[in-house]
Amino acid sequence: MPARHVSRVRGLYKRILQLHRALPPDLKALGDQYVKDEFRRHKAVGSGEAQRFLQEWEAYAVVLQQQVKESRQSSTGEACFGTSLPEEKLNDFRDEQIGQLQELMQEATKPNRQFNITESTTPKL
Repeated sequence: MPARHVSRVRGLYKRILQLHRALPPDLKALGDQYVKDEFRRHKAVGSGEAQRFLQEWEAYAVVLQQQVKESRQSSTGEACFGTSLPEEKLNDFRDEQIGQLQELMQEATKPNRQFNITESTTPKL
């Protein structure tokens, strides 16, 4: 793999993780894990698939950067992250990708359950 390609992949990976810092904590954790898994999963793909992978993640970074900028400029403090997938793009997905997308959507729309604090019924000694 050419050094230029490796440098491009690492730079994009770091840029996305930096952009995720602006997300709410639950979305940041979900996004970071997803990015790490996807980049790891695509480490050894062919050059055609690698090129498409990078193009899609670069487009994601551009959209996210714009959304981060808009959320910082918002006078209401309301942040809106994400975008709809056009149907033609969904038609290009394999069944496995549709399943991953479904799981991601379910995880992203769960109520915030980051902490579950329960009171202990046994006395501490």
